[in-house]
Amino acid sequence: MAVQKLYAGAKLRDLRRKLSLTQKEFAARLGVSLPYLNQIENNNRPVSSSILLALAQEFGFDITELSSGESERLVSDLREVLVDPIFSEAQPSLGDLRLVAFNAPAFSRAFLDLHRAYKNTQERMMSFDEALGWQDGHMQPNPWEEVRDFFHYCDNYLDAVDKAAERFAHGWQGPNWLRGNVEKALAGLGIRVELSDQTPLRHYDKTQNRLSLSAHASPPTQIFQLCLQFALITEEPLLEATLDLARFQTPQARDIAKIGLANYFAGAVMMPYRIFLQAAQDERHDLERLARHFGASLEQVAHRLSTLQRPGAKGIPFFFVLVDQAGNITKRHSATRLQFARFGGACPLWNVHRAFETPGRFLRQLAETPDGARYISLAHDVSKTGGAFGAPAHRYAIALGCEVKHAATMVYADGMDLDTPHAYEPIGVSCRVCDRRACHQRALPPLDKELSIDHDLRENLPYSIQ
Repeated sequence: MAVQKLYAGAKLRDLRRKLSLTQKEFAARLGVSLPYLNQIENNNRPVSSSILLALAQEFGFDITELSSGESERLVSDLREVLVDPIFSEAQPSLGDLRLVAFNAPAFSRAFLDLHRAYKNTQERMMSFDEALGWQDGHMQPNPWEEVRDFFHYCDNYLDAVDKAAERFAHGWQGPNWLRGNVEKALAGLGIRVELSDQTPLRHYDKTQNRLSLSAHASPPTQIFQLCLQFALITEEPLLEATLDLARFQTPQARDIAKIGLANYFAGAVMMPYRIFLQAAQDERHDLERLARHFGASLEQVAHRLSTLQRPGAKGIPFFFVLVDQAGNITKRHSATRLQFARFGGACPLWNVHRAFETPGRFLRQLAETPDGARYISLAHDVSKTGGAFGAPAHRYAIALGCEVKHAATMVYADGMDLDTPHAYEPIGVSCRVCDRRACHQRALPPLDKELSIDHDLRENLPYSIQ
């Protein structure tokens, strides 16, 4: 198997600038010539093992930070955007996209922002929106997408928030201990916590200094909502500082992101980073065991596993999604090469869609994407009752997975035939960007391929892909 070369010029250049070093000074510290460093920073040469060693010894740099996670996300997003019909005359190769994403990440993000603004304008014009999304001469981005992209490009890990939660949970002794400590801290602020049959899920009455939690909610949900409100009350400076750094373009995006940060804090308090990482490794990522140990739900555990990307103490790079019954992805994150579609639903061959058919069971799947990467994927349904007879229930499915090279760390891989190529189901990202020509579940033709229609021939599809 060929070893993949590491091109990380942009990250090395950013590191040098953070250290306020010239190229000449940086090259001397690394023990290489100035022209050689210049070639590396411009991605004309890969980063060698000797430079990786020098970075670790000379600067104490975590070399795992040079991994191409963000660049691969940019490549995936650029590829999906460029199948838009407006780019039909210019289709860059995958190599060109990687070159742009690795060498000019800021330009890549600006290009994605531009296309998003174009799509928003196009959709609003088609619906005859009176305002056309413009305020003071500027296009306003979709706040939900803006927040989703913020977490996406932070690798779903927020160091300051995560460590603040870990400090509060220092000495963690279980979910009951945590709940008692949070309630005690709130009582010290004069805030009373109570359970109520009338509260939808959580309600904080500032005038009465009363925090009400739904008596119908499950214990994990109650603890999560308690910790979330605790973050909003006691961690205001930290949350606001993080929001300032994010530079959201709309007040709505900032407000949504604040809830997202509080959610992140709540999950990190319930499952403190180092304790949870060790438990995940010891239990071989058994979601049910972890859920019992930390008093959390399966969804909370799966989502937390996808955030274990702390520099110097990283967990397995997982992907995590939450999908509704219509196939819409409502939560998504991937620390793997597998990136999810920004527009439309997920691949119908993916086992997450079958989870609704087998409630209460874990579904395992070995899958291969068009780029040849192989994954083990775990899917499970999530049902949330309305709390009363006749109340509508909310049904979702979660999917958690990683590349097969990490399969030995997952209990769910036991007994699976990982070495047989035919054991892997061919899946894609979404039909609009999938290269597979003979897929029997294709819903839409790929936007970047020519179609051929034969009136006298009918196979799985009414067309063939050139």
